[in-house]
Amino acid sequence: MTNQTRVTLQKKREAQRAEALRENLKRRKLQQKEQDAMRPSNVIQPTAEEASLAAPGIMPDHWIRELAQTQGMIEPFVEKQKREGNISFGLSSYGYDARCADEFMIFTNVNNAIVDPKEFSTQSFVERKTDVCIIPPNSFALARTVEYFRIPKDVLVICLGKSTYARCGIIVNVTPLEPGWEGHVTLEFSNTTPLPAKIYANEGVCQFLFFKGSSPCEVSYADRSGKYMGQTGVTLPRL
Repeated sequence: MTNQTRVTLQKKREAQRAEALRENLKRRKLQQKEQDAMRPSNVIQPTAEEASLAAPGIMPDHWIRELAQTQGMIEPFVEKQKREGNISFGLSSYGYDARCADEFMIFTNVNNAIVDPKEFSTQSFVERKTDVCIIPPNSFALARTVEYFRIPKDVLVICLGKSTYARCGIIVNVTPLEPGWEGHVTLEFSNTTPLPAKIYANEGVCQFLFFKGSSPCEVSYADRSGKYMGQTGVTLPRL
């Protein structure tokens, strides 16, 4: 083999290696592009104006955070889920887990009172201020949220109980928070078990879901001077 032939073969091998490197680089760039397409992008936090123009539907964590921090929609507001040995509370992906305050009204049959929504008797319950409320078997108690809510005019809020309590036979019932309403939310606890049940104050008890309408309603709860507007503490039935 002559020197010229050897040089020619060497150049050919170098060209083949260079081509292989280029193909490998191209393949790696394509793989990276595919991975980037599959990876979720960072969520850009909306401004207060952008939040008010958000599309209808169930609202995400960044929308809830924006309105809580700029319009006082939830006070006090906990920006992240808090556990640390407690039943979790705070901002979640598409909702807010609220806490129960330490004020309770526990229903009792001691005075043989009749529960009448039109004429509610204070003899129907006993009041307790405690960190742990014990509800008797098959009984009922009222409480309130730690948080004070101010609902925008184009938002309706639905409440669901937390699974921790639901799995213990404790049902948390809250009627919808209407557009324009504000106040502490009165919580209704039903102990459906034949055993006494504990409710822990200052820990999570329920989750609020925020549904934005396609436009603000014509008449809000505030506009019609709803009877539970601005309620504080545990609020009993009103006519």
